[in-house]
Amino acid sequence: MSVYFETGRLLLRGWRDEDLAPFAAMNADARVMKHHPAHLTANKSDAFAERIQKGIDENGFGLFAVEVKASQSFIGYTGLSQAEFAAPFTPAVEIGWRLAFDASGHGYASEAATVCLAHGFSEGGLDEIVSFASVNNRRSIAVMERIGMSRCPDDDFEHPDLPAGHPLRRHVFYRIGAPIAAR
Repeated sequence: MSVYFETGRLLLRGWRDEDLAPFAAMNADARVMKHHPAHLTANKSDAFAERIQKGIDENGFGLFAVEVKASQSFIGYTGLSQAEFAAPFTPAVEIGWRLAFDASGHGYASEAATVCLAHGFSEGGLDEIVSFASVNNRRSIAVMERIGMSRCPDDDFEHPDLPAGHPLRRHVFYRIGAPIAAR
């Protein structure tokens, strides 16, 4: 599988068959999925990974598998994707991440997201990248702020894919514009 980006500690690469079992375990972990509406079964997790890789193959970008170089271990994904629901800010390109619980708190999400932002602006020609999370997802909000994104409280929203009254429905909205040199 292709390595798309390399940082000091990480490889952002295409997905491998051996990623499926740890990805399924991650998607079934209540700690990882705390701010997502549902855990994924192994079949749904495998199908999600397949869709992700298909998108990377078709578009050259997407949610890349993240591997820690020192241990050669798969820890989750980070990358860019199209926000696929109706909202005042769509169409938009979103940056997102999901890491195994044991990989959280080491700066991996920020490290991987920083290289994805740079690529989106320099090679992807994007003018803006957005991100959003449920209001209580403090870890993701912290990553958004560490990578230089700014909160836009007027753009906070109720996620349309979640029913009224759902505890995860309210989302905060962050954005970052392309550096002047990348425009």
